[in-house]
Amino acid sequence: MLNLPALEQAPVNAKPFPFLVVPNFLDEERLEEIEKDYPVITKPGSFPLETLRAGPGFTRCVNDLQQPAFRRIMGHKLGIDLEKRPVTITVRGQARRTDGRIHLDSRTKLVTVLLYMNGKWEAEGGRLRLLHSPDNLDDMIMEVPPARGTLLAFLNLPNAWHGHKPFQGERRVIQLNWVRDHWVVWREKTRHTVSAFAKKLKAYPNAGDGAAL
Repeated sequence: MLNLPALEQAPVNAKPFPFLVVPNFLDEERLEEIEKDYPVITKPGSFPLETLRAGPGFTRCVNDLQQPAFRRIMGHKLGIDLEKRPVTITVRGQARRTDGRIHLDSRTKLVTVLLYMNGKWEAEGGRLRLLHSPDNLDDMIMEVPPARGTLLAFLNLPNAWHGHKPFQGERRVIQLNWVRDHWVVWREKTRHTVSAFAKKLKAYPNAGDGAAL
């Protein structure tokens, strides 16, 4: 399902932190299958795969993201050895207007990969901005619309600032992270699972961490 040749050919922006963007990263013939089988998510926040129900097309997509070829290419492109690093995967389906604040990902995450599944994105908000600093959302290196099949990946350095303008509504994104060790995997799964369970019980409107992805 993955367009690995496009990933191999994609240019890497080295400064101020390494990142790359690959439009049309998913096989065009498979996109409708993945979209149809995307888990139904009615609340904002990040949900681990284990708490969601998805169809076979979506499941195959996330399995492909965990294959050795994808890991090898991504590590080579971003200049990091990912061979023995474990993976976490979370999924989002809804955004709230309070999402999008400028932030860094956790230092336990080595690489962040975002795969967007949102048709043709026309809204002004919700477009992820890679930034020069933590203080100005308009001081951007690049803006990436969360359009259908677009992949964004970056090395999680101390200056990898990102955020987006407010948007509320459906905003689908699969997030994969290579992390430092298996303890991080356990911690993240536990944190997200408890959060997802609380959302189901209480229908809490402000669930999730509000990160901009």
